[in-house]
Amino acid sequence: MDREKLLEEISVETPSKIILIVLDGLGGLPYKDGKTELECAKTPNLNALAKNSALGLTYPILQGITPGSGPAHLALFGYDPLKYTIGRGILENLGLGVEIERGDLAIRGNFCTLKDEVVVDRRAGRIPTDKCVELCRKLNENTGKIDGVDVLFTPGMEHRFALRLRGEGLSDKIKETDPQKVGERPVIPEALEKDGERTSQTLKKIMEMARDTLKDEERANFILLRGYSLHSPIPSMSKLFKLKPAAVATYPMYKGLAKLVGMDVLDVKGTEISDEVETLKQNYKHYDFFYFHVKKTDSYGEDGNFDKKVSIIEEFDRALPEILSLCFDVVVVTSDHSTPCLLKGHSWHPNPFLIYSKYVIADEQTEFSEKSCAKGILGHFYAKDAMSLMLASALKLKKFGA
Repeated sequence: MDREKLLEEISVETPSKIILIVLDGLGGLPYKDGKTELECAKTPNLNALAKNSALGLTYPILQGITPGSGPAHLALFGYDPLKYTIGRGILENLGLGVEIERGDLAIRGNFCTLKDEVVVDRRAGRIPTDKCVELCRKLNENTGKIDGVDVLFTPGMEHRFALRLRGEGLSDKIKETDPQKVGERPVIPEALEKDGERTSQTLKKIMEMARDTLKDEERANFILLRGYSLHSPIPSMSKLFKLKPAAVATYPMYKGLAKLVGMDVLDVKGTEISDEVETLKQNYKHYDFFYFHVKKTDSYGEDGNFDKKVSIIEEFDRALPEILSLCFDVVVVTSDHSTPCLLKGHSWHPNPFLIYSKYVIADEQTEFSEKSCAKGILGHFYAKDAMSLMLASALKLKKFGA
């Protein structure tokens, strides 16, 4: 019996409630005065919770493997990220409400800044979202159909957009055009396999169209494409774990992840942590599992903005008592991956993990930090095992075997 079949067989529906709080990119490395972002942040409420919780560190994939947000989140949701390889393009499109059919090619994109054919800013200075909307409208007006393929640009937040191609015989075996660092030319979208040659030619024409359309823009004068993915099914959390799950998230990709595993995505009126808390309170009675996502810890980590990342951690800490006042039976605070300001990107380092329940053995640590979690009773474990730990702590798992 494999892991999924086991959990599907022994999970039971109960009235107990779980909240999984993901502070995206939370983990860090010593950077300022020898401390990480989490160690520098003033977090009296997280520290108080840690005293009554079990702590540990999680590996999203395997030790030494730097994960993308998609597989890292799937692991936290209880899925083996090595079994389900979901491209970020699918997640971005779903999160923006784009209809995806079998055979569609979904792509994630960034507006970027080119100078002398070299990428000087992969995020186009994080242009405002309304500018992104305007640019996607222009691209759609100039695209329509290319080589018999319907092309749709959908604006995301700031510099991000989603691209959907619909036609016959599309392939995701194409080189991503994002060089992943500044100072290099965009990569040509060449086919990685023979059946991708037609799609490669279509993408090359889309890139040229984008170049012509955006040539007069000061910052967002080109596009970078990555996360190519074709649709593939995945079993729902309600089927596997007998949960009625909901997502509280503001960024499209994470809404897409939630939809992919069968969560209801709740409408958040705003983009602040306080707006998410309000949505959580309004919907508390209707679900037994909540995924609560905070994005900006990751964004500021990628920017290398240490003080801003610290400030977001502190902002969440101030909001934590209001979340705890709802009296969840199980509370988890963790991250999908680490994004140290020192590296300005995702890293392979393990994630701080805290689980509160009256059925856990508390560590009695005095703070919530990377070092405290390293000493925790849970030790180091794979993120995909967090779901069974949550379910068990909520008394949602039957005994296995005689």
